[in-house]
Amino acid sequence: MARATHRSWRSLAGTRFVTSKRPVVASRCVVASNHPMASAAGMEALAIGGNAVDAAIATAFALTVVEPSMVGIFGAGFIVLRKASTGELAAIDNYACAPLAARPDMYQLVSDTWPDYMEAVGRKNRVGHLAVGVPGALKAWCHVLERYGALSLEDALQPALRYARRGFPASQHLVDYIELEKGNLALYPDTARTFLPNGGPPVAGQLIKRSEYAETLALVARQGASALYEGELGAAVAEDMARNGGLVTREDLRRYQLKLRQPVRGTYRGYEIVSSPPVSSGGTHLVQCLNILETYDLASMGFGTVAYYHLLAETLKLAFADRSRYMGDPDFVDVPIGGLIDKRYADERRLAIDMGRARAYPAGAPAAFAVEPHSTTHLTTMDAEGNVVSMTQTVHEAFGSRVTTPGTGMILNNTMYMFDPHPGNANSIAPGKRILSSMTPTLVLKDGVPFMALGTPGGTRIFAAVLQAILNVVDHGMTLQEAVEAPRVWTQGRELVVEQEVPKPVRDGLASLGHQVQPIARVAGGMNGIMVDPATRLLHGAACWRADGAPVGMSGGPARPGIVGVF
Repeated sequence: MARATHRSWRSLAGTRFVTSKRPVVASRCVVASNHPMASAAGMEALAIGGNAVDAAIATAFALTVVEPSMVGIFGAGFIVLRKASTGELAAIDNYACAPLAARPDMYQLVSDTWPDYMEAVGRKNRVGHLAVGVPGALKAWCHVLERYGALSLEDALQPALRYARRGFPASQHLVDYIELEKGNLALYPDTARTFLPNGGPPVAGQLIKRSEYAETLALVARQGASALYEGELGAAVAEDMARNGGLVTREDLRRYQLKLRQPVRGTYRGYEIVSSPPVSSGGTHLVQCLNILETYDLASMGFGTVAYYHLLAETLKLAFADRSRYMGDPDFVDVPIGGLIDKRYADERRLAIDMGRARAYPAGAPAAFAVEPHSTTHLTTMDAEGNVVSMTQTVHEAFGSRVTTPGTGMILNNTMYMFDPHPGNANSIAPGKRILSSMTPTLVLKDGVPFMALGTPGGTRIFAAVLQAILNVVDHGMTLQEAVEAPRVWTQGRELVVEQEVPKPVRDGLASLGHQVQPIARVAGGMNGIMVDPATRLLHGAACWRADGAPVGMSGGPARPGIVGVF
């Protein structure tokens, strides 16, 4: 267990940082999300008799209102959960897929080399109707609530409905995203009407009302997911797509299916890791990286040292080499999951690491070790009974395609941008194919019971950020608050990106080993999570400075029986 909560922490490298936020500690339940109003919505669900699943879905719907740049019901994602009464571990893949009319060569390419490898002429795979994939968010949220929750959909939607109808104060974080995207948002009148009042971004604290979206949510409360996948919402989307060159049709929506998959599972220093399976690459490569790192004494190496960051960088390069070669929709390509997460494969890959210099790595051959049997948000919920949800959802980039379907207030994703636009590769476009992601909603168990749950937004940087948070707790003895806020690094084989808080002497030391060091403001996004103190069974919730995250907890309980009338 991590040390007692305090405000600062010092590594062997002399790095010191002070946490920007405080954790929450509670006995009955905790909700951690990237907006305080959304966390409050989850807590409301718990207060009226719901469990951690009800809280997660109420939080997700609220986030679509108050964090609209990151998540929507026309989005996609992954959910990993534990049902306390049975110990069931479930992974729900609600990621987006290509429309049936999509083709491998549907975009005109800008370049065959990085940094413009993923770009299409006219940004058609990023902005506008042709960037929209077939969504899975709403279908998954309704499914999870019905199967694992205790509340009705109407009850779970009440906070989101209030926020949309009455309005919510724009945070500076949201205003900054609107300012960043104002040129793209202005292209679509129904989007601009909400987020560019009077022709420009709102100011922080200004009330944003989403009346049309409130009516959309009210329709969902009455009809469930069928309102989109079979009903009038889907019809409105399809009509707008047909008018504007998009590909998503009513048939695409009708045919969309959730994938109920087995989680990826591994072990690390006596803890069990449970995370998202392909078509997300995140859980597989999280386990692969932990396997590689397990034989190193990271605690003695020290957090924030040149040697520690170098080892992390080389491990991530190995994982990304395999990701580029093998990862895609398992219904379309053969993903050697068993080999990639096998500890013997990690033993082989580890031999390539040179602690004295940075290297480039080809993909390995994981199939020989197989055992037969992607701007985003994250939320985490846990209750005292042991129900846990770790849930990462997205519209991909900020405000997705930037398109709002007229009359609905509903922002559409731009998940087609996550496909490789070049034909012939594992993640190339194909009709109905699911899009590769790096989302890594993760549970950490100890002796079969929940110890920690966490996740983060951040595109391809997600699993690296989750990896570092787990190492911060398990190897470096940080509190969860420290672990989610600590400086991060990332690479996928080119430059080594480091947060600006990494001291210059450490950056210089990494450069001397051959890394092309690039300091930036942040690596990945606003991480949040919950950890259980095994001694007290109290729940510790944390959210980091990289977003508007806010953990909310509930303690207390009902009155003692037999005291009515006694004074």
